[in-house]
Amino acid sequence: MAKIILTQEVTGLGSAGDVVEVRGGYARNFLLPQGFAIAWTRGAEKTVESIKAARNARAARDLGHAEEIKGKLEGNAATVKVKAGAEGRLFGAVTVAEIATALEAVAGEGIDKRAIAVKTAVKSLGAHTVTVKLHDDVVATATVNVVAA
Repeated sequence: MAKIILTQEVTGLGSAGDVVEVRGGYARNFLLPQGFAIAWTRGAEKTVESIKAARNARAARDLGHAEEIKGKLEGNAATVKVKAGAEGRLFGAVTVAEIATALEAVAGEGIDKRAIAVKTAVKSLGAHTVTVKLHDDVVATATVNVVAA
């Protein structure tokens, strides 16, 4: 097991500034190279307070803004145009990056693709529901319409 400090939110693991223990290979091969975490040391633990202070400052500033974006996302449906077969089946699946681009057009703001959760892969035309975590306290449920191009 390896003790690490998260530098940004990792779904299912924790938020920025959290000290967590994970398997050595997960830390060494994924979290550290991607920049999601730094190795825990006594010196690095002092940076935890600064990471948490910065996160709390952003959270306090962005709560109202996140509520505003939530209203836009829940009030309007995003549209993704994809190639589809005759029976409405897609050639592949709609990616989270494509969904993020469509949601950005609706919200008028940048949406992080890592904040989007899709319950099942989108492989058919029609309306699909996704959740977007905009803030620690704000989760939007957005509708994405998949149409043939």
